[in-house]
Amino acid sequence: MPALLTREDALAEILKRVHVLDVEDLPVRSANGRFPAADVRAVVDLPPFASSAMDGFAVRVADTPGRLPVVARIAAGLPAERALAPGEAMAIATGGAVPEGADAVIPLEYVVEHGNGVEIREAVVRAANIRPRGGDLRADDVVVRAGTRLVPAQIGALAAAGLERVQCARRPGVAVLSTGTELRRPGEPLGPGEVYEANAAMLASALASANADVVELPAVADDEDAHRESLEGALDADVVVTSGGVSVGPHDLVRRIARELGVEEVFWGVAVKPGKPVSFGVREDTLVFGLPGNPVSSLVGCELFVRPALLALQGAAEPGPVYEPGRLAASARRNPRRDELLRAHVSVRDGEVVLDLIAGQESHMIARAANANALVLAPQGDGELAAGARVRYLRLG
Repeated sequence: MPALLTREDALAEILKRVHVLDVEDLPVRSANGRFPAADVRAVVDLPPFASSAMDGFAVRVADTPGRLPVVARIAAGLPAERALAPGEAMAIATGGAVPEGADAVIPLEYVVEHGNGVEIREAVVRAANIRPRGGDLRADDVVVRAGTRLVPAQIGALAAAGLERVQCARRPGVAVLSTGTELRRPGEPLGPGEVYEANAAMLASALASANADVVELPAVADDEDAHRESLEGALDADVVVTSGGVSVGPHDLVRRIARELGVEEVFWGVAVKPGKPVSFGVREDTLVFGLPGNPVSSLVGCELFVRPALLALQGAAEPGPVYEPGRLAASARRNPRRDELLRAHVSVRDGEVVLDLIAGQESHMIARAANANALVLAPQGDGELAAGARVRYLRLG
């Protein structure tokens, strides 16, 4: 096997070959999780008029303290019909348009009401409780930068700034293919030496959460013609993800058949555990990932390499993977030759993120991995990471 790439170098090789996909025009309400192709600019000032931050009374500072008649009542969406004259007050609700002539709003709790008038016992500060027009942003200001993931806060900001539609790179089409004569669909009876196929469903779920439009192809037996037929059809997708068949055994056919179909292999083998025999190649603009057949290895390869590629295809400014800080609950031995991704459960104790490693770290133990919601990065090296050591981890799911 050739020299293994580091995690960082492998990801850099992948991202060098990513070309952002074609742009499509979307309703803002349908763009959750997507990435704008260009900076998105406001259509209006926000807020579009001076508005009240409180329920209270719009007044002129020069008239306070004093007793003032209440000449109008302003609700949100129902502005006053005229300007506020000297010596007057207008009742105003939160979000109501501050009338021309008013330069402050005094909250309800700071006045004494007398019939149709109010008594203000202290001087009011100019601009108090008024949200100025454009105080959040001005028309043509950037609301969201290109490549920013649109989540609820960004969706709300775009809508508030008057944006009905936004341009984003389209969702990548991904073909997922599992290989192995031993594989059977869940629900079918198992024969001797057979196992249920789980990787395709697992990978499809993981990739759909990265906005991929996933097609699960039927699992193929360890047969050259079957591999060739399935891979040839899969290569029409933006991304192909296979599981199994990428090692050096006599039945590991994926890499050879892919090369025969015109896939240029960029690398094979990364210094990571689990998932060392991961492969990556390209055919024109199609990205081709060969993940190991062991389920946890396949999941780790997906999170480390495939997910960032999918996000980069959509123009993500920071495709990840995003590591977060935490502390180990118990010690963990390091691998002297490879970075290791350890399955763990995240919890918060005494205000700190604590990571409990799950029992059973072997790469075939997908049922044990179901108890994990994080991958702890144990960098290659000698000795161990002590209990309480600061580490970085990836969230799962």
